[in-house]
Amino acid sequence: MKTIIFIGTNKSGSSREATRAAEKLGYFTVLFTNNEKQLQQRKAYPDIHKMILIDTSNIEDMKDEIYNLTKTGLEIKSIVSFVDPFVHIASILCDEFCDNYTSSTAIEMMEDKEKTRNFLKNQPYSPKFFLLKPNESFSNNMAFPLIVKSPKSTGSKDVLLANDSDQLKKHLSHLRSKNPRETIMIEEYIEGPQYLVEALVYKRQAHVIGIIEQEITQGKRFIITGYGVLVKAPKEIQTGLEEVLQSIVKAFNIENGALHLELRLTKDGWKLIEINPRISGGAMNTMLHAAFGFNLVEETLKLFLGERPDINPKHRKFVYTKYVIVESKGILEKVIGRNKATNTPGVVDVYVKPKRGTLLTPPLSMGHRYAYVIAEGTTLAEAKNKAINAAKEIKFILKVS
Repeated sequence: MKTIIFIGTNKSGSSREATRAAEKLGYFTVLFTNNEKQLQQRKAYPDIHKMILIDTSNIEDMKDEIYNLTKTGLEIKSIVSFVDPFVHIASILCDEFCDNYTSSTAIEMMEDKEKTRNFLKNQPYSPKFFLLKPNESFSNNMAFPLIVKSPKSTGSKDVLLANDSDQLKKHLSHLRSKNPRETIMIEEYIEGPQYLVEALVYKRQAHVIGIIEQEITQGKRFIITGYGVLVKAPKEIQTGLEEVLQSIVKAFNIENGALHLELRLTKDGWKLIEINPRISGGAMNTMLHAAFGFNLVEETLKLFLGERPDINPKHRKFVYTKYVIVESKGILEKVIGRNKATNTPGVVDVYVKPKRGTLLTPPLSMGHRYAYVIAEGTTLAEAKNKAINAAKEIKFILKVS
């Protein structure tokens, strides 16, 4: 039986839509997970045919399990992950057990922010940065504000803004208390609007799938709370982003693969915030499907299987996604307004994540975004307006903890 093994998945979002896409394509799906809760909620994953509880950071254990699966007659066609930080691990296993059409070396470098920054440091789109070794004090003359982050972090939970030396010391102390032996990265703070570029590379040809304007809410962390898909980006934006993408694909020697870039447009041109060797999580796949009519995770799976992906837009619609966060901490008693939001004209999709009894907090990571609304319109401004108004209907009634 032709099989795809997935390493890790979330209950919803791009990674889960990938397991559904694999089933739709006719593959037997196996999930390696270190999340015991997923086995307890087994009925919630009908698209996953076999679920195996395993340490997903232990390659040798997973190799043993893959050998066991092959002995039962399963033909492993690909081993993939759509989840940080397992993309590289999946690719290494794919190198050993099946035809790997992507590059494990490029994926490893893109997963590691320190390696990425060093590798691209001479490129015009690379911001100024400084790497601080354990126990080393910061003696660089970079001007405040500065971004302080862990190169191994995913998302925004360990990305901190320092406006002065006191804040810098506090952030360094916080990150070192979590990982004393880890290098810390200090970067110049980049001003300017932020864009996300979803891309696929097929036979060394880089394709921009979508250019998305990001709305950032800055509290204790940088949390992206809005995404606007540009159906037709202004020519100078499209051209500039394509040039950066082509440069990165060439530098990393990517023959086939999926990636997304986050960049800011400054008075000095584009500056790269980060690269990830996978599609963005959360609502991204649904958002792009609403905008262009194709399923990006399905086409990515075809790419991983050595097939040509079909990424020709079936239509072009302006789409905006608004995420919902909370401003105070408390236990969720009930959610109101979900149906009202769903029935708002122009709304494509509404998703509410937490169940009753969950502790909700103001956001310290992207995982603390508790709902989203995707809407479409004849212009991006109209789609944004519809998404924001519908999202206002969703209210989390909290019992203060």
